[in-house]
Amino acid sequence: MLNTALQPQSSIAATQWFPTSASLKNFDTALSTQGGSLLTSLGVALGAVVVCLALAAPAAYGLAQFGLRGGQGIVFTTLITQMVPGIVIANAMYSAYAALGLVNSYLGLVLADASLGLPFAIVLLRAFMVSIPTEVVEAAMVDGANRFTAFVRIVLPMSRNALITAGLFTFLFAWSDFIFALTLNTTDDVKPITLGIYQFVGAHVSDWGAVMATAVLSAVPAAVLLVVAQKYIAAGITGGSVK
Repeated sequence: MLNTALQPQSSIAATQWFPTSASLKNFDTALSTQGGSLLTSLGVALGAVVVCLALAAPAAYGLAQFGLRGGQGIVFTTLITQMVPGIVIANAMYSAYAALGLVNSYLGLVLADASLGLPFAIVLLRAFMVSIPTEVVEAAMVDGANRFTAFVRIVLPMSRNALITAGLFTFLFAWSDFIFALTLNTTDDVKPITLGIYQFVGAHVSDWGAVMATAVLSAVPAAVLLVVAQKYIAAGITGGSVK
């Protein structure tokens, strides 16, 4: 992909094994035509992370520490929701979005993409929070903290690795989303990079160098996040597996 992006030729059939005369022209074209889509994807993905963690963290804490009746059934149902095909959810959401005026809106896409990572985040955070000793929370409450304060000041800092892991995967889910972006947007007002590449190929099908340059640029944020957060991911995924 990077090799094709650096090739000066526009025909993929003429691409050499290595870019003997590397050119950044394709990246200039990609940035000028898809730079706005990259920013849209970044804003939507970050918004989805905030919404997802804001909902998943208290839900996971309630399931882990409050001993709710039917809690295991709720966790199982949460897992089942991940098996529903995205196109089914997108089609169902479109009717609701049309009635609420959320079609072609940033908020609508943020909420939709947050739902992609919400089940995973709840299950992951719950598995970690189950291992947090209740005595720690009780000690904070003895010192004068209420339930919410103990959750914010004690539970969330102790769950940092799991929160980072859940947030990263939610970001990746939102960043790579195509179904919701295509179904819930009928104009170019909100066009994330996945939809931009899709339309870019249709409009410039012969300019594969620019298409590949756009794909390289779209892969950079995810790659950087994975490298930076890899130690937190390892700790977050294994956290809660052993008490």
